[in-house]
Amino acid sequence: MSAFLLGWFRLVWLFSRGHQALVLENLALRQQLAVYKRNSKRPRLNRSDRMFWIALARLWKGWRGVLVLVHPDTVVRWQRQRFRRYWAQLSGKPKRKVGRPSIGKVVRNLIQTMVGANPLWRAQRIHGELLKLGIRISERSVSRILRTVPRPPSQSWKTFLGNHMGEIIATDFFTVPTVRMRVLFVFIVLAHHRRKVLHFGVTEHPTSAWAGQQMVEAFAEREPTRYLIRDRDASYGVEFRSRVKSLRIQEVITAPRSPWQNAFAERLIGSIRRECLDHVVVLNARHLRRLLKSYLKYYHDSRTHLGLGKDAPEPRAIMDRGKIIALSRVGGLHHRYERRAA
Repeated sequence: MSAFLLGWFRLVWLFSRGHQALVLENLALRQQLAVYKRNSKRPRLNRSDRMFWIALARLWKGWRGVLVLVHPDTVVRWQRQRFRRYWAQLSGKPKRKVGRPSIGKVVRNLIQTMVGANPLWRAQRIHGELLKLGIRISERSVSRILRTVPRPPSQSWKTFLGNHMGEIIATDFFTVPTVRMRVLFVFIVLAHHRRKVLHFGVTEHPTSAWAGQQMVEAFAEREPTRYLIRDRDASYGVEFRSRVKSLRIQEVITAPRSPWQNAFAERLIGSIRRECLDHVVVLNARHLRRLLKSYLKYYHDSRTHLGLGKDAPEPRAIMDRGKIIALSRVGGLHHRYERRAA
């Protein structure tokens, strides 16, 4: 391509004696005009355009004065690049990549995952873990990647609650209608750690003193926990708060109309309704206590929970030998399956 352009320029030079500069200037302007016509928005030079200007720069000293598309230094840079490519092809040596080797997407995603799961880790710790996984990368590269990853200001709420799960209990009320159109109130005390119901009470007239007494009975034979999550029910009055304070339990009150902030207790109440109370007719308070005792025994000993890794609050052993039998629970509403030796 360059030999053709050089030959063409020499013909123009021979047949235009005395007007060489004018002819070349005309050619240069026409070539730039053709580039503008070829591109709709921004003029872009292709390889033939660059070769034209390289050849023109070799034949005409005044080529800089008519060049408006790019800077003259750009044309000189094109010539240097062309010279390097030419000798590289002659030598037959492959192009060598310059700079640090690129970091693969898999390694970047792994570093981002480590940062999200371990917000307290810094570049040194993550670099050490990568070396143990057989991934060769410099600590400086890890540090550069960390600057592009948004980091939480501290540990997540999930981590915080998980570390304090054994020190949190929750309380709540729910109502149950009876066959005589009366309304009974059920008060529950739930431990977060293993989703165990520490205590429950049934009454027709819940008062602050009665609720406080239920808290005392819940911790009559066990050590009190540190935090109590509850809502803003009117039954949590002065007497209740006084009893809780005497147990050295700190109250955490949820926001108004925010049952999701006491999610474990709300989930337990939903399970009691769906799996027991929605399928029976409650006669009186005595009948309701018997039903809840039966269900909570099944709930603690047999029912598996997603939040406990498909285990029960009272851990169940895995049985892999023997005949499978079904044991009736909650009056036949549910069953527990075990293996017995033949």
